[in-house]
Amino acid sequence: NYWNAASFVTSSSYLHFSTFQGETSADISFYFKTSASDGVFLENLGNTDFIKLELKSATEVSFSFDVGNGPVEIIVRSPNQLNDDQWHRVNAERNVKQASLQVDQLPLEVRKAPTEGHTRLELYSQLYVGAAGGQRGFLGCIRSLRMNGVTLDLEERAKVTPGVKPGCSGHCTSYGMYCANGGKCVEKYNGYSCDCSKTAYDGPFCIKDVGAFFEEGMWLRYNFHSPGTSMKDLVSRTLLSSTDPETTAPDLNLNKEELSFSFSTTKSPCVLLYISSYTQDFMAVLVKPSGNLQIRYSLGGTKEPYNIDVDHRNMANGQPHTVNITRTGRDIVLQLDHYPPTSYSLPTASDIQFNSPKALFLGKVIEIGKIDQDIYKYNTPGFTGCLSRVQFNQIAPLKAALRPTNASSHVHIQGELVESNCGASPLTIPPMSAATDPWHLDSASADFPYNGQAIGDGVNRNSAIIGGVIAVVIFTILCTLVFLIRYMFRHKGTYHTNEAKGAESAESADAAIMNNDPNFTETIDESKKEWLI
Repeated sequence: NYWNAASFVTSSSYLHFSTFQGETSADISFYFKTSASDGVFLENLGNTDFIKLELKSATEVSFSFDVGNGPVEIIVRSPNQLNDDQWHRVNAERNVKQASLQVDQLPLEVRKAPTEGHTRLELYSQLYVGAAGGQRGFLGCIRSLRMNGVTLDLEERAKVTPGVKPGCSGHCTSYGMYCANGGKCVEKYNGYSCDCSKTAYDGPFCIKDVGAFFEEGMWLRYNFHSPGTSMKDLVSRTLLSSTDPETTAPDLNLNKEELSFSFSTTKSPCVLLYISSYTQDFMAVLVKPSGNLQIRYSLGGTKEPYNIDVDHRNMANGQPHTVNITRTGRDIVLQLDHYPPTSYSLPTASDIQFNSPKALFLGKVIEIGKIDQDIYKYNTPGFTGCLSRVQFNQIAPLKAALRPTNASSHVHIQGELVESNCGASPLTIPPMSAATDPWHLDSASADFPYNGQAIGDGVNRNSAIIGGVIAVVIFTILCTLVFLIRYMFRHKGTYHTNEAKGAESAESADAAIMNNDPNFTETIDESKKEWLI
C-alpha cells in the first residue's frame, strides 16, 4: 500500500469514503506532493464537530478539529517550501489527552486537551479527500493515506471519479537518485522502477554485481555486431558509442572509451580484457608476470603500443580490484580501487581514434590475424579468477552472457560460465611490508619516530623502552620472592605440645597426668593396697 496514490488535477476534485470512526482517538498519516500553495487534504464533518487537515500556505500545514469544546488548530511551519513537488509526510494524532501534528522531520507540535469538557468526536458526513464544502481542494498527489491503521484505496476510488487519476507521476523527480551506476529511472503510475539494461549491474536499484568465475582456459567473446550483420548496417548502432551523442561517428570510430570492471586472481601473467578491431588498433588490460597491471593502447601512428604500467602494486593477490579507464582523445584517466585517479596522455604521434572495433574478449584472446607478441605470451594458459561488472561504454558483456537480453546473440563462450558474486567482496588492504612500515623497529629504510634523538638525560627512546622492560621484569621477580618467603615462614614462632588435657585445672603436674591417664591411676591404686599376712 506504500504506493497506493491518487492525483487531484483540479481544485474541485475529491474522493469520498465512509465516515471516519475516530470518536476517542484518531491517527492519520499520508504523503503529499504538490506545486500549489494551499488546499484541503481531507475533511469529515458532524453537526458541530469536525476534523480537517489542510495545506494553509506554501510553508504551513494545519490540523484542526472540534469535539464540542470549540475549534482547536495546530499548525506546523516549515523553514522550506512544501510546494516544491517533492514528497512530504504528514502525521496527525488525537486522543482524549492531547493532539499532535508532525510534518517530515520537523519538531512535533503538541496541544493538550482540556481537563474538563467533551472528549468524543462525533462525525456523520462522508470523509472527503480533496475539495469539500466549496473549499479549495488539494492539487497534486496523495499516497499511502492511513487512518487508524487502515489504508484507504485511493487508486480504486480514483478510477471511477472524474477529476482524479489513479497513481502519481513524477516519482523519478524524488526517487530517481536511487537508480545507481547509470541506471535509468522509469515512471510508473504507482511508483517507479530502475532500468539497468545499459549497465553492468542488476537488481531493483542497479546495485547488484553481475560477475562470473573463469576456469583456466575459459574465455568469452562479445561481437560488436550481430552474426550476419554487414558493416553497412552498423551505422545506425549506438551501443558501442559513449553516452555522448557527439562522439558517435558514422564508421564507428571511437574518440572516447569508458571501461570499468572488477577482478580477482592469484595467477599471472594473464589477459583480463582485450578489444580487437578490423584494423590494427587494439586495447588491452593485462596482468604481467610480476603481478602488476598494464594497460596497452595501439591506435596507430606509432611503432609500438603505448603502455601504462602500474608497478607499485601486486594485483594478483587474490583480492578484488576495481579498474576504471576513461579516454577522451589523447587524455587517459586511470583509477584503481580507492586510490586517486591518475592521468596519462597518448604520444603526440599517436592517432586518437579507435578505428572499427570488432570484438571484446575476457579471459583469453582468440582472434584471427596478427596479435601483439606480449599478449600472445600472456594468453597461455589464460585467466583464472573472478570478473564482474564489466562495462565498455554502454555494453555489459558478462551481463549479456548471464541474462537473457537482446544482446545475448553477440556473445560466444568457450567453457562453462558460472555466475558468482565474487566481485562483490570488499577490498581487504594487506598489511604493509617491513620495508615500508614506519612502525617496524627492524626496518632499515624507515625512520622510527624520534629514532636516535635524545630524551631527557641523553638516553634515546630505544634505550628508554628497554630500560622500562627490564624494570618491570625485576619488579615482578622481587614480588614473587616476597610471596614465597611469606609462604614458607607463615608458621614461624608457634609450636605444639603434648601437654595433658586438664593441666590448667590440676593442682600439680603429677595430678594432671593421673587425671588424664586412667591406666596410671589404676597402677597407683593397686600399689597403695595393703596386705596383712
